[in-house]
Amino acid sequence: MESRVLECQFLSEDMSGVVLVNKTITDPEANELLIKVKASSVNFPDYLMTQGKYQHKPELPFGLGMEGSGIVERIGKDVNGFKENDHVIFGAIGQGAFSDYVTVNEKAVNIMPKNLSFEQAAAFQTAYLTAYVSLVRRGELKKGENLLVHGATGGVGMAAVQLGKYLGAKVIATGTSSEKLKITQSWGADHTILTHKDDIVDFKDEVKELTQGKGADVIYDPVGGDVFDHSIRCINWGGRILVVGFASGRLPVLPVNMALIKGFSVVGVRAGEFGRKNPEAGIENTQKIREICEAGHFSPHICEEFSLDQSKEALKFLSQRKLVGKVVIRTD
Repeated sequence: MESRVLECQFLSEDMSGVVLVNKTITDPEANELLIKVKASSVNFPDYLMTQGKYQHKPELPFGLGMEGSGIVERIGKDVNGFKENDHVIFGAIGQGAFSDYVTVNEKAVNIMPKNLSFEQAAAFQTAYLTAYVSLVRRGELKKGENLLVHGATGGVGMAAVQLGKYLGAKVIATGTSSEKLKITQSWGADHTILTHKDDIVDFKDEVKELTQGKGADVIYDPVGGDVFDHSIRCINWGGRILVVGFASGRLPVLPVNMALIKGFSVVGVRAGEFGRKNPEAGIENTQKIREICEAGHFSPHICEEFSLDQSKEALKFLSQRKLVGKVVIRTD
């Protein structure tokens, strides 16, 4: 069986090594599923991997696309819990979800939430699992606490806003565009703040004002850089700042005396690794976000859709930071 796959053949700053190729897809092994891809989610790590800047570095050449949704075409002889024609979501880092078909291990596959379209489902797992591990497992967010969500208009930010609202927190969403921030209120944000004014990072006084001078109890930071630097100046005593990523491109350096003086914790978050180190908790996390979704509390927002032939353009769109919510690739 032939399948188109967006493949990274060599690393480059301009994605010149990224090419849509035809490949032969073999029958699934005993514990694998062959999936007809319906949609795939475009994530920032996909773009970083084309440059060799992501912590996971697949061996070249590798398929792009970390996750997607689709229909089970065939199953291996030892696969349990799935059957042909099941609607599923899956992880495919290295194999490539930007494709017509993909073969993945059954451990990387879950039944699709019933209330989502294929496009929404493709954008679901990574973003909402990251938010859940961050806010529930690592940040221990409590009802009534003040949650500051940076990068709130992006995919993982969107998920954190929606989950924070579900958990009963007061949610403050931040971003760099007033227009883009408006939509976060429909996701559950109680307040919005611009992190940059005239290209200068400045938000700590507004956070203090919105929290009666206390500061945020939990800060969700996928941005890093100057945003992290200013966040530690508007965090509450005993607060938790969650290090989710570094979309700004700069790794911040923590003045540890600030942590001592203000009594806050800096907590690293790797949602996938959390599940690998704690398999039972990992399964619980996946089940819980599915339950919350099917109860109607999660709604992945898709701002742009591209065809598989346009998948390289989808990565370029993501790199320009124009998105609000998620970008997906449809495989028709």
